[in-house]
Amino acid sequence: MNLFWTKFKDILELIVFKHSIFALPFLFSSMIVGSKLANDTAWFGFKALILGIICAVSARNFAMASNRLMDEDIDKDNPRCANRPNISGKIGKKSIWLFIIANALIFILCSYFINTLAFYLSLPVLFILAIYSAFKRFSSLVHLVLGFCLGLAPIAGSVIVMGKIHIYSVILCLSVTFWTAGFDLLYSLQDMDYDKKTGLFSIPAQFGAKATLLISAFFHILAVLFWLLFVWQVWGIALGYISLLGICVCAVILLFEHKIVRNNFNHINKAFFTLNGYLSMIFFIFILVDLLWN
Repeated sequence: MNLFWTKFKDILELIVFKHSIFALPFLFSSMIVGSKLANDTAWFGFKALILGIICAVSARNFAMASNRLMDEDIDKDNPRCANRPNISGKIGKKSIWLFIIANALIFILCSYFINTLAFYLSLPVLFILAIYSAFKRFSSLVHLVLGFCLGLAPIAGSVIVMGKIHIYSVILCLSVTFWTAGFDLLYSLQDMDYDKKTGLFSIPAQFGAKATLLISAFFHILAVLFWLLFVWQVWGIALGYISLLGICVCAVILLFEHKIVRNNFNHINKAFFTLNGYLSMIFFIFILVDLLWN
């Protein structure tokens, strides 16, 4: 039993499970908006809630484990990654493969029980999640591809609740894509020298720290604009001024994030983990309160 719990903890460390907080609030935001549009209520039912959570968690588990497996040859010489369970030898490749396959099957099975469109999209989604980390070997677009992987969460919310891809979820997908790409650029500054040394195509390695900070800020401006467009798309039907206030709060958080990173790169982890985790939760809370208020 002790061995099981040790392996379980190693798996959670491998996939950094606590970072699921980034995408889940946007999945739920999309689901409650979709439910309001389709059923005139924010509550979408226990079936959608349970299957949505299982799909989100299994998809992220699949993506992170695939990423770790694909990047072993890169991570093994990176001091920042030395303590990862797959690099230190705590978890072998066989265990990671089993974990990947198990989560893929769980995701596909749950998608089947959601609706036909979810099932049809399950394999393409897994393909996108599996290949995103390969982009860093040949394209600086890797940051946007990662952002799109998280941006799939709002689209999934629309598919789960409405059985279709509604335009509001596409707009929210774009906002999450640029938000994620923006903070991933800041996070990637830590590996700038290593990426240059190994020939990886991250934006910091290709264009330097100053350009990375500017591009990250531009991406976050786009994220805020798409959040505003998202609210405008369902204005008066589902959302209103409370959601606008929430977006203003999120914009301030992003400004603070850039300020602390510019002043000291040692604060990158604080900006990446803490502030963005708060932002996603705050976004969801304001959307929920707005829906309940109306």
